[in-house]
Amino acid sequence: MSVPPPFLPYGRQCVDDADVAAVAEVLRGDFLTTGPTVDAFETAFATAVGAPHAVACSSGTAGLHLAMMALGIGPGDVVVVPTVTFLASANCAVYVGAEPVFADVDAETGLTTPALIAEAVARAGRDRVKAIVAVHLNGHCVDVAALAETYPEIPIVEDACHALGATVGDVAVGACAHSAVTMFSTHPVKTVASGEGGVLCTPDPVLDERLRRYRNHGMVREPDRFEDRAAGFDASGEPNPWYYEMPEPGYNYRLSDIHAALGLSQIGRLGAFVARRRELRREYEAALSRCGPHVRALVTAPGCDPSWHLSVALIDFVALGVARGTVMRRLREAGIGTQVHYFPVHRQPYYRRTVDTPPLVGADAYYERCLSLPLFPAMVDGDVDRVVSELMRAIGNGGDGTG
Repeated sequence: MSVPPPFLPYGRQCVDDADVAAVAEVLRGDFLTTGPTVDAFETAFATAVGAPHAVACSSGTAGLHLAMMALGIGPGDVVVVPTVTFLASANCAVYVGAEPVFADVDAETGLTTPALIAEAVARAGRDRVKAIVAVHLNGHCVDVAALAETYPEIPIVEDACHALGATVGDVAVGACAHSAVTMFSTHPVKTVASGEGGVLCTPDPVLDERLRRYRNHGMVREPDRFEDRAAGFDASGEPNPWYYEMPEPGYNYRLSDIHAALGLSQIGRLGAFVARRRELRREYEAALSRCGPHVRALVTAPGCDPSWHLSVALIDFVALGVARGTVMRRLREAGIGTQVHYFPVHRQPYYRRTVDTPPLVGADAYYERCLSLPLFPAMVDGDVDRVVSELMRAIGNGGDGTG
């Protein structure tokens, strides 16, 4: 009896013995949270992406919320965000009482462009726009330099959850060459995993301090910042060792040392992870090119060397006469997991009720055709050919147009 091949999810973590040992070392130590491993992870991450400052937090979503708070965004403000992204890219504006205004994306890359951002800014009113969220979808990059040149007064937040290890020219995403903040996720399916987690990078020491304060309840422990001198100091003028103040509230968005240990171990393999992802993506590009006119690999946006968090195929399901859901179910039966990234956020029920958005035709065209295929460094030789062979079987095996 033959053994079926292993199930291939669309993405998964790659944890080795060194990662396990790093976590075990923390578990045996004195600090499970708010300890030195978080500091070490932040230092290593900042070095890896060339960032002056890196702030670890509990998730990418928490990171986006912290970015909005640190930038002082609030009620009456507008945050422009592309509609093809995860919910958090827009929800972070709502968390602080601001309004997201949705930009369209290029139908062939899924990325927003300076021209599409300009349309959204004009729709919102430039004077109301207090941040632009540039989403680096799938591992390739929005033209942040062009946005910064056009909108020097508007802070840019790079949502780089998909783009750790990507470069623009010879500059790594995360160096914040043209942005106020770059936010990464270290969720298990991302390039570097910490279980759950996120990292914010910034060139600005003021933003660095705010991000750190807001991730820890808004607390300050530095004596020179105490407002209540009588409570903060004893009669001799020495600061009371237990004392802290909260100038304004924050959240418990800290990353634990347990999570940081895994992230710290993994960040040392960032280069190898990205190289393998790029190699697998090249295999997909070659394999999908043989699938006929209605199936192809996602094109690469100009100007960047992507890290390829996702391997997306653009498939004309209508022309092929088969529904995407049918194809996905057939692939799952064959041991292959797929996903759709993403249903346009402006079409979510909440945002249909709360944000007046015109038709975004590029987003709709991209969404109708995209399918994320398995991509993670532990894939072995032959996996890409297996995925593409099963994809063609799923598409061509009597598609009935239902799904």
